[in-house]
Order: sequence, then structure tokens, then C-alpha cells
Amino acid sequence: MGAAPVTRFEHELAAVRQMFTERRLGFADVVLLSIPDPQQPATQRNGDHTRRRGHFDLHARLSEPLAEWYAVLDRLDPGRVVDGFPSELDIAMLAPPRPNRHDTELLDGLGDELPTL
Repeated sequence: MGAAPVTRFEHELAAVRQMFTERRLGFADVVLLSIPDPQQPATQRNGDHTRRRGHFDLHARLSEPLAEWYAVLDRLDPGRVVDGFPSELDIAMLAPPRPNRHDTELLDGLGDELPTL
């Protein structure tokens, strides 16, 4: 995206991997994912003058890479990502809790599947 040098991403990914190894950080068992169309956040921003949104443009640009990240995660570990916010959520229908939330192989696979930086 060009928002920061690639070396920053690589450095932060290495730090995240270390925290996974130390079991200090891991994947959520399930992610409810809702990425609005680009016009919706802009409408909200323009209608609410009580908040500053200094990083609005960056966050708007992140929507596509975020959707791609979670699509790859769900492809590698099916059932982890639920698209949208259902009005009712039957917890029994979700995949069971993951036995290894700190799976460095899944993290590495995710990095391998994403487009080259």
C-alpha cells in the first residue's frame, strides 16, 4: 500500500511470530467480519463533526487488504471467519474452539499466501 516501508511490516511480522511462539498472542477462534462499501464510512464521517478522523483515508485504503487477509485465513482454516454481523448467531453452529491459537505454521502460511509485498 505504500503507507509504511515494507521493512516495517517485516519487522512487525517477526515480532508477532515471536509472540505466537511465546503464546502471548494468537488467532481468535472466530472473526465476525464486516467491511462496508467505501461510501458508508465517508457518509458517516461527513455527518459527524464531533470526531476527528485523522487516519480516515488510510483506514479506507486498508479495507481491501483486510478483506484479503481474512479470506486467506478462512481458506487456510475454514470456519474461522464469518462474513458479516448476523442478527442472530448460533454459537453451536460455529467451529469449535481451536486447540492451538498460537499456530505459527498457520501464521507462516498466511504470510506465504498473501501477495508479494
